[in-house]
Amino acid sequence: MLTLLRPWILSTLYVLFLSSCHNDSSSSNPKEGAVSGSLETTAASPATTTPNPIVVVNTSLGEFEMELYSGLAPLTVSNFLQYVDDNFYDGTIFHRVMSNFMIQGGGMTSEMKEKANRPAIKNEAANGVLNTRGTVAMARTMEVDSATSQFFINVIDNPFLNHSGTSPQEFGYCVFGKVVQGLEVIDKIKAVPTHTVGMHENVPVTTVMIQSIRRKR
Repeated sequence: MLTLLRPWILSTLYVLFLSSCHNDSSSSNPKEGAVSGSLETTAASPATTTPNPIVVVNTSLGEFEMELYSGLAPLTVSNFLQYVDDNFYDGTIFHRVMSNFMIQGGGMTSEMKEKANRPAIKNEAANGVLNTRGTVAMARTMEVDSATSQFFINVIDNPFLNHSGTSPQEFGYCVFGKVVQGLEVIDKIKAVPTHTVGMHENVPVTTVMIQSIRRKR
């Protein structure tokens, strides 16, 4: 079960279950006014001799491209690209969509069954890259080093997901790339109607399929 930790109104913690969530509500989400519209991070595309990888994500609602920060999150990017090269993401879905928070996918089938994953990876959230609108990060459980295949795309700035300490609540969620083309597709996905399926909340009423993810470079 993949989770996000976020501040609650009275300085308590509210847990959002990303893969099989329940007991949350729209009132607990960040305000729409927090949207900056910027794709900037504190550590933008690193200056390296080799260009960052770019992948093309084909979905049932359109196509977008993601640049991956191989210099800033090498383990995470390598892990993600291995799933890409194995065609693991083909036929998975965006199974959790929150219009003022994030869209998340990369591990569930259209039947809401979780696919088998490779071993979890080390969390590289301390790389200095912020969870801002359009950035791509790894979902994880309460354990810091538990990310596997599932990822999410921030549809607004989500500063409470950034690395701020060493505890599981503070360690944050590793940003390993950003959407560089097709952000309008992300906005289309975030606007789809959702419902509850069993214990899973915020599931799109009409399936948003990830048809394929392929390397562009």
